[in-house]
Amino acid sequence: MALVKFAPLHVPFPRRRQTAAVVVWIVLIPASLLAFILALFDPRCLPYVIAYVVFMILDPTAETGGRAVQWVRRLSFWKWQAGYFPISLVKTCDLDPSKNYVFGYHPHGIVSLGAWINFATEANHVSDFFPGLRIRLLTLSSNFHVPFWRELLLSLGLASVSRRSCDNILSQGPGNSCMIVVGGAAEALNAFPYTQDLVIKRRLGFIKLAIRRGASLVPCYSFGENDLWDQVPNPEGSLLRKFQHLMQKYTTISPPLFHGRGVWNYNIGIVPFRRPVTTVVGAPIHCVKTSHPSNEMVLEYQQRYMAALEDLWHTYKDKYAPYRKSEMAFVE
Repeated sequence: MALVKFAPLHVPFPRRRQTAAVVVWIVLIPASLLAFILALFDPRCLPYVIAYVVFMILDPTAETGGRAVQWVRRLSFWKWQAGYFPISLVKTCDLDPSKNYVFGYHPHGIVSLGAWINFATEANHVSDFFPGLRIRLLTLSSNFHVPFWRELLLSLGLASVSRRSCDNILSQGPGNSCMIVVGGAAEALNAFPYTQDLVIKRRLGFIKLAIRRGASLVPCYSFGENDLWDQVPNPEGSLLRKFQHLMQKYTTISPPLFHGRGVWNYNIGIVPFRRPVTTVVGAPIHCVKTSHPSNEMVLEYQQRYMAALEDLWHTYKDKYAPYRKSEMAFVE
């Protein structure tokens, strides 16, 4: 017990409220699954469960841009969650609302909390930062297979990261835009505090998407995203890393072994650490609309995008990553 660093009992109420908001968010998925299972085994609920499952199967909303409910996005609950770390948003320039954008978010971290708070909610007033834009945060289609949880995602405007979904969003008129967490599950395995190893070299899909739709690429870097949890070391070639790659191959989900703090202590648990996250949104890279871009064109835009991402890092690293252990690296 001497190894446990307990938190003081007398903590200001606002901080307790922030912690509670984060804990509730963590348990939402298991709570959703538990509620569904309990309903499944209750004869009184079974007809409603069957109707809901049919609705889930037939509902195309995840592929058509979500169904954002503004009062849900503006709940104070998200502000409490943002204040816990805190998470903040910085823009480097205005974005023309008459255009479409493909935002690239880096790094993935364990669960991309900066993307969630800054773009799936109005905790930091993203709509005021970029008036006229409707930015949809995209996630794996499997998230929309979780009962009840999917309804929260859809009400926050999240949508599937499938090609069909991306094309639907960008074809809905000026200002409609999407945000893709480029590194995905593979990058989560590199999410170690104060490091910035990015998976981007083989990520060409979002570049092709922007070119095909004539959208502009916008690099976003979230300083501190990797710092929110500690992760068990998993060097390439290790048994753990091989297992994680195997799981990712067959489930699309990589299972990083991570830990954070607890509600009543500072070093044991799965609650993220109170460490700041600052998401910096860069300048747009305008893409010439080309239905069938050549490999050379795609690689050229990728190089421009990576250079812009590096510029963001070098411009803001001393301000927002003063305790960094390494520089930004494109490892894959």
